[in-house]
Amino acid sequence: FLLPTPPSVVQLEMAATTRQPQAAWKGFVQGSIGAAVGGACAHPLDLIKVRMQLQTETKFNMLQMGVNIVRSESPLGLLKGVDASIARQLVYSGVRFGMYDVLKQLAGEDKGPLSTPAKAACAISSGAMGAFAGNPGDLAMVRMQADGKLPVEQRRGYKNIFDAVSTIARTEGVLSMWRTGVVPNMNRAAIITVGQLAGYDTCKEMLLHRAGFKDGLPTHFGASLMAAFLAALMSNPVDVAKTRLMNQKPELGGPVYTGTLNAVTTMVRTEGPLSLYKGFAATFARQCPFVVVTFITVEQLKNLMKDL
Repeated sequence: FLLPTPPSVVQLEMAATTRQPQAAWKGFVQGSIGAAVGGACAHPLDLIKVRMQLQTETKFNMLQMGVNIVRSESPLGLLKGVDASIARQLVYSGVRFGMYDVLKQLAGEDKGPLSTPAKAACAISSGAMGAFAGNPGDLAMVRMQADGKLPVEQRRGYKNIFDAVSTIARTEGVLSMWRTGVVPNMNRAAIITVGQLAGYDTCKEMLLHRAGFKDGLPTHFGASLMAAFLAALMSNPVDVAKTRLMNQKPELGGPVYTGTLNAVTTMVRTEGPLSLYKGFAATFARQCPFVVVTFITVEQLKNLMKDL
């Protein structure tokens, strides 16, 4: 008579990490709501980040830029484009979170924990899909955020997200909402989704299985904070290029970028390598509340929806 062999630590970790997949629609709903809440909380910092990335002459730091916006546009100036931000997150992050879960299941997550490269591949694909779907909202948001920096006579003056999208479609064509900045947006989203979603999964597993944390709010907070730093570090250069591309006005004699690589190389040549990290403090400061609030909301929604 032989006693059964006790499971190894690795087997226990795999059993703890392996979970029954939830219905696909839940991931889309959880991602949409979680990111909309996170995006609304982080919007003032996102606005400051965009304005800092557009600087070419005056050099404001994050605090100075925030004070300048409040002085010149009133405190409500920090909320310019918040409706576009929420609308964008409902589409963009809904697709990102939903497709990330779908792709992980297709990669075999229900049979065992995925490797970090496998998670990264799922994140790259889902991020690019989300960015393509959400590009009209992102274009509207960037323009609405940047409007206050332009001279009065050059401002676009969009009233809200619906006015912005309809005006762009009417004056520039429907397809312009995907021609303008969609490639750098997809590049950025692919990179940032690796940091946010794959980074969060990996950091959460590390805290659970290596640091002895329990699956609860402190773990969710710690994992999301680490994911925020990874996402900011990886995405800032592409984010700056995307902002410059979406906001350029060649008819007014400004710099004309032909694509992401051209924007990056032009900035390095004319403004120096550190120009790619313009607004990094604001990017990280924005990523922190956005990622933390988003993932804590998503985790709570998973608990609430587990019996649906």
